[in-house]
Amino acid sequence: MKNEIQKALNNIRPFLQADNGDVELVEVTDDGIVKVRLTGSCEICPLSIMTLRAGIERAIMKEVPAVRRIEAVS
Repeated sequence: MKNEIQKALNNIRPFLQADNGDVELVEVTDDGIVKVRLTGSCEICPLSIMTLRAGIERAIMKEVPAVRRIEAVS
């Protein structure tokens, strides 16, 4: 599952990097919770929660239906 999640992140990474941001996979729990860290401009952006939900979460859950939720960690 971790490889599929990383693949989904790699697909959206260019969009984040275009705005000097990025995302890194921190952890995948046994119960389907994916923890990611927003970096660069994404870390301090006031719209980062929208990026997390509408962009990152949607991309991951489309590729990996077993994922239940995405969480941002510091």
